[in-house]
Amino acid sequence: MFVDEARISVHGGDGGDGCISFRREKFVPKGGPDGGDGGHGGSVVLVANPELNTLLTFRYQPVYRAERGRHGEGAHRTGRSGADLEVPIPVGTVIFDEDRASVLADLAHPGDRYVAARGGRGGRGNARFATSTNQAPRRHDPGEEGETHVLQLELKLLADVGLVGFPNAGKSTLLSRISAAKPKIADYPFTTLAPMLGVARVDDERILVVADIPGLIEGAHAGAGLGDRFLRHVERCRVLLHLVDPLAPERELGPAIDAIDRELALYSERLAGKPQILVLTKKDALQDETVVEAARREAQARGRALHVVSAVTGEGLTGLLRAAADAVAGLDAA
Repeated sequence: MFVDEARISVHGGDGGDGCISFRREKFVPKGGPDGGDGGHGGSVVLVANPELNTLLTFRYQPVYRAERGRHGEGAHRTGRSGADLEVPIPVGTVIFDEDRASVLADLAHPGDRYVAARGGRGGRGNARFATSTNQAPRRHDPGEEGETHVLQLELKLLADVGLVGFPNAGKSTLLSRISAAKPKIADYPFTTLAPMLGVARVDDERILVVADIPGLIEGAHAGAGLGDRFLRHVERCRVLLHLVDPLAPERELGPAIDAIDRELALYSERLAGKPQILVLTKKDALQDETVVEAARREAQARGRALHVVSAVTGEGLTGLLRAAADAVAGLDAA
């Protein structure tokens, strides 16, 4: 089950109390205060883990507490500090405060870490307060409380290539053909209800991570259809394959392309600026070759490459994958 939003509560461990103790041993001439300090509380640390791709775990386990520090003891013994609690989260997770007013961290790379709740400092024992004028202090510090926060987690999938387009444009079929992913495929709109990742091999040296995003409709940037809930996943993709269905009688090619471009731009300027490759799908079922020529004109007018493919027969897929890999490589070289 794919879950891309979660709310969690994190609690740093409390620090241990300092100890009040006096050394009293038979035949030992020098006594005095010997209370040790308390140990520090552990912190809750969120760590980006590339093996995870959903926030489902946090729906069932929303509370995380680090270990508290032990209290100090006599004979100047410091209490043991609490262990940090490392919580693995998917790479690409954005961490917000409780009200989503500000971004606290964006763990976009494997191994990225964010200290979500710091542990409290351990208190001082009475040995710390001994002076020449106060040789038997009965004072100690209690341990500090650990931080407590409520956080909002939002996952944005990381992929080299994102598939965008209207519902039933052939995105899931394309992903199933170029990778081992098994998305649900049917002849009705919004078959894809959650983003799905697949790994496509281009050649012996190159692979691409491809994200299939649920179909967009006009008004998606404002939440229409499945809306902006999934547009954020496209933000992480480096290159977009804009799939166009030539068999949709209710949409002309030019207006259909413009409609998706408009939704991307209204959602984010950064999203609108990503490199795009136009893909005319379902070539195996296309009877009218004038549609292909019209698509070429539309692509040329927008300064984009066009690939005509059939996910059913495999025609054009090799060239499409190479073009997408070259586009990604061009971004790396820039």
